[in-house]
Amino acid sequence: MAEERVEERVRTAQIEARARNISHNVRCLECGHQSIEESQADIAVRLRKVIRDELRAGKTDQEIYTKLTTEYGEAILYSPAFDAQTAVLWVGPVVLVGAIAGATFYRGKTKQRDLGRMADMLLHNIPLTPTERHVLKSLVLPPSLRNRGTQWSWPFMRK
Repeated sequence: MAEERVEERVRTAQIEARARNISHNVRCLECGHQSIEESQADIAVRLRKVIRDELRAGKTDQEIYTKLTTEYGEAILYSPAFDAQTAVLWVGPVVLVGAIAGATFYRGKTKQRDLGRMADMLLHNIPLTPTERHVLKSLVLPPSLRNRGTQWSWPFMRK
């Protein structure tokens, strides 16, 4: 008799822990910014009861998530599934940041090449020794281009 009570308490504690875990991953449809575990809205209270009843009936977590998404749609979950409809939401920000970084990098390298060409054109027809040419070029060019030979750069960005 005592063992049955202990087993029942353990089973109840396990169900409660699973119910809380599921409830933290389900969005309150009325509040929108809270999980049903945190919300006190009527629908959140009812959904918590449904989850606990389903767990007592022996349903798995995935079966409960499937039931909730069937009845209320993907918006009820905080982490919707990755499929064709949500691919843009998952991949879009990464592609956008990569495109912006690539464009910024390319633009910066283009400006550097243009400055190097401009310095070469300025000093082209002036009769100077190699040392004088180097000193004048180092004065005209920004610090990032002064030691061009010692700094690494992408092969396709080289002159």
